[in-house]
Amino acid sequence: MKAITCYIYRCSAKADMYIYLRERDDYSCLPPDLSKHLGRLDFSMQLEIHADKKLARENPLTIIDNLKKQGFHLQMPGDTAVDELLTRIANEQNVAAEKSLSGK
Repeated sequence: MKAITCYIYRCSAKADMYIYLRERDDYSCLPPDLSKHLGRLDFSMQLEIHADKKLARENPLTIIDNLKKQGFHLQMPGDTAVDELLTRIANEQNVAAEKSLSGK
């Protein structure tokens, strides 16, 4: 598998949360609901990832796949799963939608 270059940003919303982007400073690939939960994004480093690269927390194949398919990869802190964050965002959207419908 071919190596891929990515750009890693530290998310101010939570310690040890990072977003990997396929293109430097191109946030257009991030879903709006996710973007607002990341906080300020501070450039951390440029990294070339290949299938057999050893990374501390993430599977390089997962990162490569996410970068190719969606243009980004979200690395959550050890105590928070990505699915957990996405569920929390969806729940917040549902509550906001219900409030909007009820006129509150």
